[in-house]
Amino acid sequence: MTATDIHRTIDAVWRIESARLIASLVRMVRDVGLAEELAQDALVAALEKWPDSGVPDQPGAWLMATAKHRAIDRLRRSKLQQRKHEEIARELEDEQAHAGDAHLDALDDPIGDDLLRLVFTACHPVLTTHAQVALTLRLLGGLSTDEIARAFLVPEPTIAQRIVRAKRTLAEKQVPYEVPRGAELAERLSSVLAVIYLIFNEGYSATAGDDWMRPGLCDDALRLGRILAELMPDEPEVHGLVALMEIQASRAAARIGPDGEPVLLLEQNRARWDQLLIHRGLAALERAEKLGAARQPPRGPYTLQAAIAACHARAVVAEDTDWAAIVGLYGALAQLTPSPIIELNRAVALSMLFGPAAGLALVDALTAEPALKGYHLLPSVRGDLLKKLGRFDEARAEFERAAEMTRNAREQVLLRQRAAECAAAG
Repeated sequence: MTATDIHRTIDAVWRIESARLIASLVRMVRDVGLAEELAQDALVAALEKWPDSGVPDQPGAWLMATAKHRAIDRLRRSKLQQRKHEEIARELEDEQAHAGDAHLDALDDPIGDDLLRLVFTACHPVLTTHAQVALTLRLLGGLSTDEIARAFLVPEPTIAQRIVRAKRTLAEKQVPYEVPRGAELAERLSSVLAVIYLIFNEGYSATAGDDWMRPGLCDDALRLGRILAELMPDEPEVHGLVALMEIQASRAAARIGPDGEPVLLLEQNRARWDQLLIHRGLAALERAEKLGAARQPPRGPYTLQAAIAACHARAVVAEDTDWAAIVGLYGALAQLTPSPIIELNRAVALSMLFGPAAGLALVDALTAEPALKGYHLLPSVRGDLLKKLGRFDEARAEFERAAEMTRNAREQVLLRQRAAECAAAG
């Protein structure tokens, strides 16, 4: 194996093992920042030693053992000889002395409570949403600061500051490294799911930049969602979110044309949809609905959105889409979590079921909504409906307005093309 191959292997191992490594270390040292630093030290050690010694049979166990030794050394050298540190050091030494191979083998077992605690710690409400996203991608996604910055088109120092401040805030607020219970669990789980879906959405439809999609972020969010589904197998909304992401991700290859241009849903070549992801998504949706059947309401917002995505996935061609079911699902979603964006999506579904005039009436009622003032999809949808009604001058103006509002270069080109089509037709 060449040095390049080993470095690639180390990178892959780090992406797979870093979250479990950091999660276990946080339990030991009670500090997210210190745990990440120790994990990074182990990574550096691997980069130094593996090119000569080769990749060990259990790379995750090797990293963990190395990090634990570093933790013991760090605590011994610490000037603060507090009893807590002494107790932790003794615990680590005892574990090193008695756990042996059984502990190393356990590292290859399914992900356990430590990782679940880390998920809820990274998404703690004392942190801003931006900080939660950055910390989640860093600790659970294994991404570097530079990778996170490039994914969100934010300067690297800004991301670095968010991560440093997030870890400092967790330490200063003495946030417990635990999974909440009862009502607090439901509240915090909602935050965790929102962070994962925010990451996915940024990959699925980039808010800015030159690319329509950032598939790497979709992959990271999907991986986090699948991990959470294993950790919380009885939570229907976890499976609902996974179902939604699996089905939406299935369209990735069809959403981009040969030159990187956006391809809208009804114009996509459905033969290019990933049937394996669709199958996984439908299975996750079925599980979410079974788990939620005894609850009130039986379907949460992610499960409802997944059901909408499933209607599209089941249609072999766009004309087969069950728009009546989609209208009903959007109605249920609007009752559960009222939102003008949901109403905008329902307007699109209504237009497909009853004609563009029906959709336009609802869209026109949304134009005064303060929450949609800077939302470029409002004029984009309105332009599409006006175009279908033959009101080309009005449609052109709406598409041009939408193009000015979006920060995504690919979407700007698409919207200006549609404005030009309206100008030519008028």
